Amino acid sequence: MVRAIVFDAYGTLFDVHSVARRGDELFPGKGAALSQLWRSKQLEYTWLRSLMGRYEDFEAITASALRFSCAALGLDWTPQASAALMEQYLHLAPYPEVPAALTALTGHKLGILSNGSPSMLKPLVSNAGLAKHFAAVLSVDGLRIFKPHPSVYQLAVDALAIDKHDIAFVSSNFWDAAGATAFGFRVFWINRSGVVPDELGLQPEAVLSSLADLPAQI
Repeated sequence: MVRAIVFDAYGTLFDVHSVARRGDELFPGKGAALSQLWRSKQLEYTWLRSLMGRYEDFEAITASALRFSCAALGLDWTPQASAALMEQYLHLAPYPEVPAALTALTGHKLGILSNGSPSMLKPLVSNAGLAKHFAAVLSVDGLRIFKPHPSVYQLAVDALAIDKHDIAFVSSNFWDAAGATAFGFRVFWINRSGVVPDELGLQPEAVLSSLADLPAQI
């Protein structure tokens, strides 16, 4: 029985590459490349800092990844450009199917479990008008380690007071889906782009092309 559904935020509910338009305004023709490298480095820095035991919150990591990406692409990083792009992270666009999918799942306890820091997550969810759907919006910040460490997934179990086998976890990031599967959640991987899964010896319960497919699976 699925008693609760927990969602990843970045890339699952919210399109991290919706920052590309603002990037194009600041650096014409470079928005898509900046968005792609920025996201890649953002994730890489979470894993590296977890392994090194040198935690910084997701907001600081996101800013560091942005500085690197501007330097690597030969873009003129300025405090003003950085502030504009970081502000855009508080206004990421939800994927089009998200509001209807969340409404269709009313009756289940819903939550978010994210690497994002509270200072980023709470405004993001509120600005998108989605806060009403969630019983909990959980950040790794209190643990000072990032996904896919097992202790992060335990946060949802503790906060929702529901056995892990009764929690469905939803992510578009395969590394996150694999981590949640290893932990013991029932995992639904949203593979919007048809990417090949990593060879980690773990498979989610189901692979969906969109969150719109989730209500029928639960």
